[in-house]
Amino acid sequence: MNKQINYLVFFIFLIAIYSCSAKKDYPGLEYAPNMYHAVPYEPLKQIKDKDAGNWVNSDNDIYGEYYSSNPNNPHEMNMRIPPANTVKRTKDGWLPYRIPKDSFELAARILINPLDSTEQIIEQGKALYEVFCIACHGEKGQGDGLVGQVMKGVPAYNVGRVKEVNEGHIFHVITMGKGRMYSHGSQIKPTDRWKIVKYVQTLQNQPN
Repeated sequence: MNKQINYLVFFIFLIAIYSCSAKKDYPGLEYAPNMYHAVPYEPLKQIKDKDAGNWVNSDNDIYGEYYSSNPNNPHEMNMRIPPANTVKRTKDGWLPYRIPKDSFELAARILINPLDSTEQIIEQGKALYEVFCIACHGEKGQGDGLVGQVMKGVPAYNVGRVKEVNEGHIFHVITMGKGRMYSHGSQIKPTDRWKIVKYVQTLQNQPN
């Protein structure tokens, strides 16, 4: 008898699991659905049926749990198109970086470091340099880092043409890369790149 009851319970369990599964246009059932549906407006979700999810409504408003459109916007949109000719800036108020990769002269001409040459900024730039740059460029910027010794040809900062390049050029190289040096724009935030520039400039001024 007990075995038959166990089989029956197991059979009911299988039916319950199967009935919850999604198929074709049926999304399936959710356990505790009010845990899956956010109260804030979700930009990439658009359910305009105000009665959707009435049966699980948990926020005591006039709409169903699944209704996710913004009734205050045109077409009940959650996302709004920005005004014409506007450009998104970073949290620091900077425009997106759009100087082409090989435009070193342009970068050198128009880019100006927004940071002051304070001791704190230079120390922070040094710390970042030791994380991202020292392997190739070496502790003193002589191109003798562990990787630089293997690759050969990594220039010293205080010799020849490299000694003369300005802050805009250095920032552009860090951002977009040059030659065998890959871009670090995705690894290092703009503010931190400018801090590294400040420190690199101190290495440019070292005596030969």
